[in-house]
Amino acid sequence: MTESTRPAHEIPWRDRTALVTGGSRGVGKGVAAELAALGAHVYVTGRSFEAADSRVDGSIAIRCDHRDDEQVDALFRRVIDERGGIDILVNNAWGGYANMVEGTEFTWGFPFWRQPRWRWDEMVDGGVRAAFVGSQLAAPSMIAQRRGLIVNISVWSAQKHIGNVPYGVSKAATDKLTADTAHELRKHDVAVVSLYPGLVRTEAVLAASQWLDLSNSESPNFIGRVIAALADDPELMRYSGTVVVAAEYAKRHGIADVDGKQPRPLTLADV
Repeated sequence: MTESTRPAHEIPWRDRTALVTGGSRGVGKGVAAELAALGAHVYVTGRSFEAADSRVDGSIAIRCDHRDDEQVDALFRRVIDERGGIDILVNNAWGGYANMVEGTEFTWGFPFWRQPRWRWDEMVDGGVRAAFVGSQLAAPSMIAQRRGLIVNISVWSAQKHIGNVPYGVSKAATDKLTADTAHELRKHDVAVVSLYPGLVRTEAVLAASQWLDLSNSESPNFIGRVIAALADDPELMRYSGTVVVAAEYAKRHGIADVDGKQPRPLTLADV
């Protein structure tokens, strides 16, 4: 068996390459930190990396606006030229959580006829389309090496009205993207999953904490721990094309958050 065809769980982390989009803060930053700590070569993108604390130790930070195809094409060319391929792609680029509070108003929960249109663009173009293009560009190298994991960050709003209409539409599209790309990649032993975090203590969420109950929240690094476990799971392909609830998977596999706690998995009924 050649190195390129070995199952992912048999490849040392120092030989793996991960690309995490939208990783200058929040979930993406936590994921990048966990994968880098394992020894993977981690590339992290963000629209800006001006602040030193937005960078993850042990990773390569690349400024990239995932709404700009030229920048995205250049990003993937660089990673593949330098590393020969991509083992893990985390499609996390997302602008929809920005400016939940505008002025003195918490606009996040406004009905659709009062929603600012920029929020749709950030979620659909900056989120769903970015995941589609990233998956397009990562797939050929994964197919060539007959292994790979694409993680699309999604949430329960794909299945239930939560927050606002653009949120639900964009996440439902993300889950459909997962299902259909997984179908086409299955014969190449490349897995695609939609990963549902719970309420994650991102910077934006903490800024709006007065409106939110954080008692069962998760750290950004917790999501990274789940992704790392998925990448090492010998039964990864059975999850391909499906929704994986991070806390549920963590409970099943004994993965704790950074504070040692085990977040309670949410369900469609109680989310």
